[in-house]
Amino acid sequence: MGDDKMDTTQNKILVAIDGSDQSLDAVRYLSRGILSSDREVTLFHVQRRIDEAFWEVGLSKAYAQRLAHIAAWETQQEKAVKEFLDAARQILLDAGFPPKKVHMNIHPVKTGVARDLIQESIKGYCAVVVGRRGLSKVKDIVLGSIAYKLIEKIQDTPVWVVGGTPSTRKVLLALDASEGAMKGVDHVGAVLARSDCEVQLLHVIREVHPYSWLYGGEEIIHPKLNKGEEAKWWDHVRAEMEPVLDNAKHRLMNAGFDAKRVTTQFITGVSSRAGAIVEQAQVGGYGTIVVGRRGLSKVQEFLMGRVSNKVLHLAQDKAVWIVD
Repeated sequence: MGDDKMDTTQNKILVAIDGSDQSLDAVRYLSRGILSSDREVTLFHVQRRIDEAFWEVGLSKAYAQRLAHIAAWETQQEKAVKEFLDAARQILLDAGFPPKKVHMNIHPVKTGVARDLIQESIKGYCAVVVGRRGLSKVKDIVLGSIAYKLIEKIQDTPVWVVGGTPSTRKVLLALDASEGAMKGVDHVGAVLARSDCEVQLLHVIREVHPYSWLYGGEEIIHPKLNKGEEAKWWDHVRAEMEPVLDNAKHRLMNAGFDAKRVTTQFITGVSSRAGAIVEQAQVGGYGTIVVGRRGLSKVQEFLMGRVSNKVLHLAQDKAVWIVD
């Protein structure tokens, strides 16, 4: 079922670097085997500068002295950014990436940090990598403001949000029956087939809910099913999803995964799909969680699917890949 051809044409990874520890953690995540070393990695920093119009108003001697301090500060910041990017690049070189495959780009800000990153992301990258939090002292909900804007606005390129220092050996790929579910499978196959990562394909079946149609069901399910009826419902959903997971496994094997590196798992009767996904990642030692931007839900939150949004906010010490 479906097209078995994997998209392996894109080979470039864009990493947003802002000088924070979390952006350096994102680079370390890439260095620990999640990528083969023949991938091209661009370390991209958007450089803020004092607006040129500001310099033109400096007329008095006192004002000129202040401008001199600002100019010295800018020079110091440029030096610090270059040193930080050098350190980030060295992490990848030490991990075996060829020097010609690791690029540094200090980009003078044009329309804003997030907007400039979004504009860069459309230039043939297969993923955009960002630290969960940046330098900003003011956080957007749980995520840093730049990270959240990238997740919200970049919808054609997968966004990898890295929190803490997650393991790169095991990947949890959450699937539903939506049309976009296989995009996550194809992305994992294209990016990780040459790594030695283990992948678990997971489908979570919620408990029977009287308003299940809001969450993707085709009809309202009566809330007073007995245990036997609930078990039959779960078996029915599982029977429908098993071919989907089998197809996903076949696509990964077609991309180059050994069958032994791909397992499947069903979890049934939980109240929260997102909670079950994150708990499975914790219990099973999965450092990376892959979810679709939107699933079957007819109701969207924050331009993202309800499940992917919750996973992103719950999995604070994981790498979460949002695939459209």
